[in-house]
Amino acid sequence: MPVDPSSRRYTLFEDIQGLVIASAQAALGIHLLRAAGLVTGGTAGTALILSYAFDWNFSVVFFLMNIPFFGFAWASRGPVFCLKSLATVAFVSVMAEALKPLVQIAHIHPGAAAVLFGISAGVGLLGLFRHSGSLGGVSIVALILQDRTGFKAGWTQLIHDLILFAIALVLLPLDRVMWSFLGAVILNAVIAFNHRRDWYVVS
Repeated sequence: MPVDPSSRRYTLFEDIQGLVIASAQAALGIHLLRAAGLVTGGTAGTALILSYAFDWNFSVVFFLMNIPFFGFAWASRGPVFCLKSLATVAFVSVMAEALKPLVQIAHIHPGAAAVLFGISAGVGLLGLFRHSGSLGGVSIVALILQDRTGFKAGWTQLIHDLILFAIALVLLPLDRVMWSFLGAVILNAVIAFNHRRDWYVVS
């Protein structure tokens, strides 16, 4: 007989393996995005734009930008969510950096990079959400809004992404921005259509 998903509690091991696997998926998506010179939405997108514009290290910028949001996560959703978000942001930052020498991509079509990023990162974010984690930044705000108002987390992120891509138009070639937008749409659609607590049924 199906169990009420709200009563399901993961063990420490289940949480750790789930967060690590989901973080690896997100990091792989970002790696593909960078290989094609694309961007995305949220804090990761802002960090990518800054890394392109100033030749800064993406992983360092991404982690530092998320620090203010950890306090917001602690106050709004409690210490467990905050600490898990901190851990996953750290995981993704380290993994994204580690993939550069391990998975070297000489060429990838930006359309392929956008689609694969959207799928990989979208599934990764679903895994993080299921284990009460996040990639910080806008995703924290999006989850809080969904919990309090029912407004889909994916749509909140998409609205933010529209603003970010308007800024990207000033800094990047139009074709790169359009491919990037496709990746963001796919990512947010994966989240919007699949992030439903009533589907997380354990039998």
